[in-house]
Amino acid sequence: MAALDLFGRRWSLRILWELRAGPLGFRPLQKRCDDMSSSVMRQRLTELLDAQVIHQLPDSRYELTPLGQEARHALNPLARWAERWAATIDPQGSDHTDDQSASRVSHPDTVGDGAPERGSAD
Repeated sequence: MAALDLFGRRWSLRILWELRAGPLGFRPLQKRCDDMSSSVMRQRLTELLDAQVIHQLPDSRYELTPLGQEARHALNPLARWAERWAATIDPQGSDHTDDQSASRVSHPDTVGDGAPERGSAD
C-alpha cells in the first residue's frame, strides 16, 4: 500500500518515467514534466529521495536507484495494459484534443476529471 500511495501522488510516476534514460537536473526534469511548479517538483523529489527510489548525484542531477529501476520495470505490464486500453477506447488512435475522455487516456499528467495537474498545491 505504501508503494501505491507513493506512486499514486501527482507527478511521481512521471518523474520516474523521465529519469528512465538517465540522470537529469532539476530544471531539465521540470521541463520534461511540462513545467510543473517548482514547489510540487521539490516535494515529489523529496518523497522519492526519502523512499530511496531516486538519488541525487554530486553534480545535483537526479537518477533512479536500483530500486527505482526495479519499480520502473515492474510498471511495464501496466504500461502495456494502458496501451491496449487506449486502443480500445480510441481504436483509430486519433488525437481528440477537444474530447475530454481521449485527453484522459493520452495525457498522464491529468487528474481523474481530465483537469491538468500543473500548478497544483498538492
